[in-house]
Amino acid sequence: MAGRVYVVAGELSGDAHGAGLLRALRHLHPGLDIAGAGGPEMQAVGGSKVRDWVEDAAVVGLWEVLKRYHWFKAQFDEMLADFREMRPEVLLLIDYPGFNLRFADAVKTEFPETRIVYYISPQVWAWNKGRIPKMARVLDEMLCLFPFEKPIFEDAGLKTTFVGHPLVDELEAHRMAGVTVNDSLVGLFPGSREREVARLFPMMIETAKLLRAERPALCFEAPAASPKLAVMMRGMVAKARIGSLIQITDGGSHSLMQRAACGVIASGTATLEAACFGLPYCLVYKVSWPTYVAGALLIKLEHIGLVNILAGEEVVEEFIQAEAEPVSVSRAVGRFLDEPHHRARVREGLSQTAAKLGGPGAHERAAGAVDAWLRAHA
Repeated sequence: MAGRVYVVAGELSGDAHGAGLLRALRHLHPGLDIAGAGGPEMQAVGGSKVRDWVEDAAVVGLWEVLKRYHWFKAQFDEMLADFREMRPEVLLLIDYPGFNLRFADAVKTEFPETRIVYYISPQVWAWNKGRIPKMARVLDEMLCLFPFEKPIFEDAGLKTTFVGHPLVDELEAHRMAGVTVNDSLVGLFPGSREREVARLFPMMIETAKLLRAERPALCFEAPAASPKLAVMMRGMVAKARIGSLIQITDGGSHSLMQRAACGVIASGTATLEAACFGLPYCLVYKVSWPTYVAGALLIKLEHIGLVNILAGEEVVEEFIQAEAEPVSVSRAVGRFLDEPHHRARVREGLSQTAAKLGGPGAHERAAGAVDAWLRAHA
């Protein structure tokens, strides 16, 4: 049995998770016809019918999306046209809720026989619980990464499977044996999106300057998530005239998380990766003020960091909007450097939280769920 799957992911993290799921699905269905939109990793697995759009699609915030409304509308219409031509049995949506839930609604309306599976559940439990009943009507199955999400969606009548977090598998391939932590190395992780880097990396540069002024032996490393961001970050370093204070690398975030003493990390998937590798860090988060104000009205959570939400308490410090400034962040990093007991406590908290992400095999479990829907159509 072959089958047809249309898949959509809109960010680098979704591209990585989507590629893992598609690889597992290929093992079950070697002749599977795959089309859709994602990034380079998904394209490598799915083939030329999977367009690489993540560099342009990965924007954060309501205001940023509105400014590019016409571009997103054109992409939406083009993908729907591709879907009509392919008529797949399964639509597989990976995270990216702003776009994907609208796409799911359009597909369900026009093709009610198509089964819609959502991998990496959107965090509507944080920002819009009112959307959950609608999702239950449109989606056929939710594949969630965190154990606390399962009852939230099931209570609304949506078939939900906790598959565990794919990071558990993905990071094993990057785990380095016998690595030595450099007590003088600080990792700076400004995010994988251009606007995120534009808002956060200048603050990180100033933080590094403050820390180096008090601790001359310190060195800093910042991995760029893409070649485009590497050029951007090197330009910021040159403009700041800080010489070789910060080394910009092309990728290498997983290596850095294992070598560094501590880090400063943009809110997102990288914070979970750091937890899995046991890197003590503080979280930073900045969006446009209209986006932040709108979010503050919707989000009713005590924490925004995934590690803190999963733990149910503050494991890592969070610096949000105006609080994400060099003096406060440098003090938090300084504590890691100067207080080994504090660093050890945070590392232990991260280890306990990472254990809640589930065991190995998330991609295989997710692929098994998609496989079940394909076989139901056969």
